[in-house]
Amino acid sequence: MVIEMILTALVGCYIISSFILFKFPMLIHKKKDVKFVCRHISHRGGAGENYENTLSAFRHAVEVGTDMLELDCQLTRDGQVVVSHDSVLDMRTEQRGAICEYDYAQLPLIKEQIPIDFAPGITFCGKSDDRKFPLLEETFQHFPDIPINIDIKTDNNELISKVSELVKKYQREHLTVWGNMKDVVTQKCYKENPNVCLLFSARRVCILLLQLYTGVLPFMPLKETHLEIFMPAHMLKVFGNHIGAKWWHTVAAKVANTLLIRRSLFEHLSKRGVQTYLWVMNSEDDFRQAFDSGATGVMTDYPTKLRAFLDQNPQYTHNHKLT
Repeated sequence: MVIEMILTALVGCYIISSFILFKFPMLIHKKKDVKFVCRHISHRGGAGENYENTLSAFRHAVEVGTDMLELDCQLTRDGQVVVSHDSVLDMRTEQRGAICEYDYAQLPLIKEQIPIDFAPGITFCGKSDDRKFPLLEETFQHFPDIPINIDIKTDNNELISKVSELVKKYQREHLTVWGNMKDVVTQKCYKENPNVCLLFSARRVCILLLQLYTGVLPFMPLKETHLEIFMPAHMLKVFGNHIGAKWWHTVAAKVANTLLIRRSLFEHLSKRGVQTYLWVMNSEDDFRQAFDSGATGVMTDYPTKLRAFLDQNPQYTHNHKLT
């Protein structure tokens, strides 16, 4: 009887303390000192409005008023850090083979027509002559004051080291967030340079959810500063017809959406200085749903469209501040 009372008391204390710390995490955690807050993030510079991951795309996004540029990095044979989503040239150029098999000077131009990954069946064909793969260093030189979100696309120690060197060279540690969905890559990034803001890997997102639903999260430290996730229901809407979605895909997406897209979670993270970005959202309904969920920012292929939405809906800029 006494043991049962003690266990009941302990469980009660755990539940109460977990609830209090979930609402007031600053009682035991120091808020992360992130120097930027981004509502408007341009995916690959705005893949729906310019050739993705090019200087012209980045320039256009900045002119529109984006808060952050999102890009991807690969390493060439001669050790140059190049901005490219794909590790191979087959999809977006007329050449074949991996980028790491070519020197930077040998890389071809991007095709005149390229697919927009998050708009299945739609290709982009622009008027810009800028179809060159830029160097990450060039990007840093052209946009010294813009926060940049770097996806380290391959598990390559040299790539991670060289990106870190460039970040330090251009004094961008306070304006950069990096990582990858693969935990092994993100862990290497953190080990290489813990002063750069860090993304949650897919594995760490799963652990985060486990901690949330067991009540452990309020007690746990977080090294990451940015939660960058997608809405499962939104992804099914975008790719459902393309993949031939079945009824159980819909059920699974709704369950996953309910578990992952939680305003209470985003607010808790916000109080700890962690920003939440939802990707890739390309319509006004998507933007509204994302901001209504409590997300800090939205990543889009259409920076002009998102800028117009935010200008027309200032409540999403003024009322979604990190607490």
